[in-house]
Amino acid sequence: MHPDIEAWDPWPPGVLAERLAGVTFPWCVAAGWALDLFRGEQTRAHEDLEFALPAGAFAEVPPRFPELAFWVPQGEGRLAPMSAETLAGESHQSWAYDPAARRWRFDVFREPHDGDTWICRRDESIRLPYQEIIRRTGDGVPYLLPEIVLLFKAKARRPKDQADFDGVLPLLTAAQRAWLHDALGRVHPDHAWRSRLSG
Repeated sequence: MHPDIEAWDPWPPGVLAERLAGVTFPWCVAAGWALDLFRGEQTRAHEDLEFALPAGAFAEVPPRFPELAFWVPQGEGRLAPMSAETLAGESHQSWAYDPAARRWRFDVFREPHDGDTWICRRDESIRLPYQEIIRRTGDGVPYLLPEIVLLFKAKARRPKDQADFDGVLPLLTAAQRAWLHDALGRVHPDHAWRSRLSG
């Protein structure tokens, strides 16, 4: 049976961290949840839970979740079961489905990398060691640096993305603002956020 693409009931980040405890590859909560982990509180509802890892490490993930089935988005609201063919396609995402509950639990971002160096999929000239882009909460949940999360959010700039930017901006250091300003200059040079970052 094809799962309902809208049937999300994501796990909290702490559950994901428990299930991935002890893995040897770098990973981190991404997107909106990462910003809330950075802020130290949940500031809004999250429709899903996304985490990022080096694409080369993804094969180690499904065996950790034997009760889940993995699917790959195909664009235009379509999904296909995970296979060598679908993983080799254009999508960098893999969704984890809980057949017993008939709900999606999380979304994996398979990121380009060169060994332990993260490569931005929006601009391959933006590269950083994984050890520099991941921070942890007090109870050990890894999350992506907020300035990198905002770089990815800048493309769509939905109302929730704008709200996330407005809420996080006052908490960024001068160095974080400068990095995001420069990265937006490469990826989205005319973006309105740049003027606020340099102000």
